[in-house]
Amino acid sequence: MIGLYFGSFNPIHIGHLVIANYFVEYANLTELWFIVSPHNPLKEKNTLLPDYQRFEITSRALGDYPKFKASNIEFSLPQPSYTTNTLAYLKEKHPNKQFALIMGEDNLRSFHKWKNYKQLLAEQTLLVYPRPGCKKTIFHDHKNVHILDAPNMEISSSFIRKAIHEGKDIRFFVPEKAWEYIDEMNFYRK
Repeated sequence: MIGLYFGSFNPIHIGHLVIANYFVEYANLTELWFIVSPHNPLKEKNTLLPDYQRFEITSRALGDYPKFKASNIEFSLPQPSYTTNTLAYLKEKHPNKQFALIMGEDNLRSFHKWKNYKQLLAEQTLLVYPRPGCKKTIFHDHKNVHILDAPNMEISSSFIRKAIHEGKDIRFFVPEKAWEYIDEMNFYRK
């Protein structure tokens, strides 16, 4: 089974990688694809770096680790990006592969706002990592929802962006190759 980890990755950071590594090892995934989303309909787009720059940062962060893959599949799909549309496309393109959605518990709380959420819930495995302070939802007990005891990572992309903007050296929060690119391109400084 392939895990699909959707996100803006603006930028990707070690928290994303720790969670992804946990899911690959403990949820018996053969691979994990980081789907760089051009536009999440539930988020503002004006704070995002351009799509291909976020994809480049993500690709550099993953390096040559064989179980991780950066994907720009949503760049060629209609926007805003809806998980249900991307999954339909992936299933058509890879009919012999099985996919599981990876999400934070905070996303499970807003899952009822997702396009075709009932169909997604009925047809997909949802692998969920816990978030501090999230209350149980009606989705927690669904047979296709699996809450894994993944590490809690108190780090976010917004923290990274703010720290860089403030002139902080946060190189150890971002994988080395990704940090070098962010630093070289002066991303998030303004």
